Amino acid sequence: MKELRTEIEIAASANRVWATLTDFSSFPVWNPFIRRVDGELRVGARLVIRLQLPNARSMTFRPRVLRVEPGRQLRWRGHLLVPGLFDGEHIFAIEPLGAGRARFIQREIFTGLLVPLFARRLDSTTRRGFEAMNLALKARAEGV
Repeated sequence: MKELRTEIEIAASANRVWATLTDFSSFPVWNPFIRRVDGELRVGARLVIRLQLPNARSMTFRPRVLRVEPGRQLRWRGHLLVPGLFDGEHIFAIEPLGAGRARFIQREIFTGLLVPLFARRLDSTTRRGFEAMNLALKARAEGV
């Protein structure tokens, strides 16, 4: 198992951050990491997601939505080829910090036989993708 975690404070309400995060149709405009999300935002639904890792080819995967808590949390789980090889549970969490402030936490828990082979790339390339998205979400939610 391997976990990546990044976070950022945003000068916007948790509801504003949620609205920005779940406005999938605008992702191509502002999100440098998750370029596209198609599908219904409901537990059990299958999404089609296109990722763009820094200095790498884009990837498309089809995770299943695990949790939707408006204003608080979104989770999905995807697999590379078949379950058990390289699985990822992606978690977006939003913590209210008071009037007009929130903490955005982006995590992914990786499990499976191939995780050790990709550990260094996850720590560098994938982490940079998370951080780029966090900064872009901050700018978008704050209206910068």
